[in-house]
Amino acid sequence: SHVWNVEGEQSYSSTREIQRSVHQQMSEKIRRACAVARAHGYRYIWVDSCCIDKTSSAELSEAINSMFAWYRNASVCYAFLADVRSNQNPRAHRSDFRQTRWFTRGWTLQELVAPEAIVFLSQDWQVIGTKSSLASLISLITTIPTSVLLCTVPLRDFSVARRMSWASNRRTTRVEDEAYSLLGIFDINMSTLYGEGRRAFTRLQEKILKRIPDQTLLAWG
Repeated sequence: SHVWNVEGEQSYSSTREIQRSVHQQMSEKIRRACAVARAHGYRYIWVDSCCIDKTSSAELSEAINSMFAWYRNASVCYAFLADVRSNQNPRAHRSDFRQTRWFTRGWTLQELVAPEAIVFLSQDWQVIGTKSSLASLISLITTIPTSVLLCTVPLRDFSVARRMSWASNRRTTRVEDEAYSLLGIFDINMSTLYGEGRRAFTRLQEKILKRIPDQTLLAWG
């Protein structure tokens, strides 16, 4: 899990090109992520930016609808926090960890909630802590209950409005992703149509109302 760089990330197509040419290099972020996973005994790592072919609308839609399950079933999720220094106590009052952009982005909500195990990594790839060890602090930062963070209580036990509130202060680059990033939070399967704008959120609400008899949804527009 990571916040994408504004200047762009290594893509699926560029990763495919690297497989064909030994003269090219993967980005430092990908190389360091692979090194961390390898050091922990893993043979494979999945990174959204370079493992999804975003030029294929069908593959992108399938990935978006499957992503929550992928994170939930992962052995571990590494959350790389590029704006957090390693020489700090994350619990300190004005620590980088408390203020990281990772807690403000739309897509990272499910990346926080879905995995059973998360290891947070600093900008120089040092371990800051785990979701389990930092659960109370993360709950304070995000307002998400520790029972949700630790996967001890199912999401369906929380009202629609409560779950929506966890995303209320998060932002996405594409307006459609405000809806698409919540599909897993509500266990909804929905086609993705980039270009539909805010209609995506209306469609999400309609899907939720059909699946979950909870009128608290109407508080969110």
